[in-house]
Amino acid sequence: MNRTTSLVLVIIAGILGTIFSFWFGLNNHLLPEQASMQAPLVDDLFNVMVVIGTALFILTEGLIVYSMIRFRQPPGDETDGADIEGNLPLEIVWTAIPAVIVIGIGVYSVEVYEDMGGLHLASPPGHMHVQQPESPGTEMAGMDSAAMAAMPPGSAMAATMSADMAKAAPVIPLPEAKEQIASSYYGIGNRLSDEADEIDLTVNVTGMQFAWLFEYPDLGITVGELHLPVGRRVRLQMKAVDVIHSFWVPQFRLKQDVIPGEETRLQFVATLPGTYPVFCAELCGSYHGSMRTQTIVHSDEDYAEWVKTSQVAAKPSKVPMTVAQLSDEEYLAPYAQEIGLNAETLPKPSTRSF
Repeated sequence: MNRTTSLVLVIIAGILGTIFSFWFGLNNHLLPEQASMQAPLVDDLFNVMVVIGTALFILTEGLIVYSMIRFRQPPGDETDGADIEGNLPLEIVWTAIPAVIVIGIGVYSVEVYEDMGGLHLASPPGHMHVQQPESPGTEMAGMDSAAMAAMPPGSAMAATMSADMAKAAPVIPLPEAKEQIASSYYGIGNRLSDEADEIDLTVNVTGMQFAWLFEYPDLGITVGELHLPVGRRVRLQMKAVDVIHSFWVPQFRLKQDVIPGEETRLQFVATLPGTYPVFCAELCGSYHGSMRTQTIVHSDEDYAEWVKTSQVAAKPSKVPMTVAQLSDEEYLAPYAQEIGLNAETLPKPSTRSF
């Protein structure tokens, strides 16, 4: 086989491998159904990685198989193989290409996380200049050179630097700064500056060994399953009471650690009605594998019906809870009905023992 024929075969194999890689990457069906607005973002990133991974697999495995056939030891050949110490251009290529791929995937993944709201946190206290009430110390920046010269060594420089830094830092009134600091959280959500897009439903999620608890503060409902309306903007405010847990719904492509002493959030929109499993994806103890529940995404009508039913069930019952609290008529009524008698015609014992 001459050099031209070999080159043509390599080009054809590369084209076929590329076509197959793109086809498999876009049609792998390895992930569950998409049930949230954020899911397509994650799936697109996953598909890109599958395309790249498939192409690299075909290339490396193809070279191995080709080498096994092309450079196999002929029968009866007991000589050593060629002494090849290295190939600098080849080593540069197989180092540079993976580096570019890894950097590209890293940048893309950060963009996806940004689009999902994972980096939209309130500024920490050390990154803002809080506008404090006027005090005698604030007049230092306005001193003349003679007054500053009379100060102890180093004080003038410190005052000048403090004044310059205060001018450069964004000025935030004290009440707003306190509110902004208090709104810091870890998790996936929207920009804090985009709060004009109001949240439709807020659910307080508590993780504990080994169960999930969901509280609807605006509805007065507390349940062990997460019920959501389809197409609504939901905020989960999560906390743990013991150890670190991780709230994971595969169909939503969302997973967030639930940390003791820290509030974490998930803000998302469920797009497909159905029942989806909720897992704890962080090893949290001996029964970690059983820490499961489910998320039920309802249509608007079904969700309204669930809310109504749950609110009725949450109200304290006025029915006596023990037999001893029943009156004589209430106690005898079921037995009278069973034998076809009217409860009023039955004798009414003055005392009963239980």
